[in-house]
Amino acid sequence: MKNELYLFDLEKGDIIGVDEAGRGPLAGPVVAAAAKLKKYDEKLEKINDSKKLSEKVREELFDVILANFEIGVGIATVEEIDEVNILNATFLAMRRAIAEISEETHFEKVLVDGNHKIRECSLEQEPVIKGDSKSLSIAAASIIAKVTRDRIMMECDKEYPGYGLGKHKGYGTKAHREAILEKGVKKIHRKSFLKKILGE
Repeated sequence: MKNELYLFDLEKGDIIGVDEAGRGPLAGPVVAAAAKLKKYDEKLEKINDSKKLSEKVREELFDVILANFEIGVGIATVEEIDEVNILNATFLAMRRAIAEISEETHFEKVLVDGNHKIRECSLEQEPVIKGDSKSLSIAAASIIAKVTRDRIMMECDKEYPGYGLGKHKGYGTKAHREAILEKGVKKIHRKSFLKKILGE
C-alpha cells in the first residue's frame, strides 16, 4: 500500500509540487523547490511536512528525494526580499525553481503549497492548503527547500559569528534579536523585517 501523499499526487495527474522555506526569518534568503516524482520507493514513506520532521530525518531524506525526484531550486536574496517584499520574493524564488526543473522535466500542472497561486506564472496551477502534509511532491519540495536553506544559514554562521545563525537559522529568537541590538545589522539581515526591533 503506497502512502496517502503519493495517492493524492496520482489523482492530480502529471504534476510538480512547489514549496518554500524561510518566509519568516529576520536573516537569510527565501528558498523554494520544485519536485516531480521519477519513481516511487518505500524509503519515501517517511516524507512529510518538513516542519514535522527532525533536522536529522530531513537530512536523511534529502538524498533519498534527490535519488527519486526531479528537483529544481530557486533562491531570492535578502536584497530582493527588501526590494519587492517577502511575498513577491517568495513567488520569485518559486518561479526560479520551476524554471530550473522545466529544463529537464515535463509536467502539466503545478501544485503549490498554501492558498496563493504563484504570481506572474502562466502555467496551470492549483494551490493546496497544508499541501506539505497532503502531497508527496509538495512535501519533498518542502524538505529540499528547508535543508538547502538551513545549509546556507550554517555557512552564514561562519561568515557572521556571534548571531547564532547556525542554531536558529535566522529566525527572530530572543537571542537573535539581542545579538542584532548588541552587534548591529549585517548584510545577511532583512532590513525591512527589523524596523520594530530597531525602533524605526
